[in-house]
Amino acid sequence: MNKYLLAAAALLVLGTNVAFSHITLETQEAAVGSTYKAVLRVPHGCDGKATTAVRVQIPEGAIAVKPMPKPGWTLQTKKGKYEKSYQLYGQAVTDGVKEVDWSGGNLPDEFYDEFVFRATLTADLPAGQKLYFPVVQECGDATDRWIEIPAAGQDEDALENPAPGIKLTPKK
Repeated sequence: MNKYLLAAAALLVLGTNVAFSHITLETQEAAVGSTYKAVLRVPHGCDGKATTAVRVQIPEGAIAVKPMPKPGWTLQTKKGKYEKSYQLYGQAVTDGVKEVDWSGGNLPDEFYDEFVFRATLTADLPAGQKLYFPVVQECGDATDRWIEIPAAGQDEDALENPAPGIKLTPKK
């Protein structure tokens, strides 16, 4: 009996390490048509090196993005055209932030930190599906690309470098 408990505990520990070995979003679900506070959790550097930049690509349907500045980091946004026009507070919105970049900081490998932005999730996003936010993590001359999005029917746990994502729930 003890060997089964030991095996179960080992699987739990291994599963936990895998789950926290990549960049994730703190809140895993959000309603379409709502404002979402994205908290990107960065649990480690790249191959033991300190994280010096974090870049997140904003997917179509996430609009009105406002990132939170971090002391000691330079914050920049890249803007562009949306694929279509969206309504936000009764106004048509056709462009906005497409990428958020925090750079110039120093997050040693042995420490953890969070990078935050908020976005409006448009009402026409498909509830029941996932929305992914690809992230590139730079550590000096090393780079980790958390950009893989599963193909239809593919298990995202099988991906080596999964993009953080949220499950879209119906509008409240």
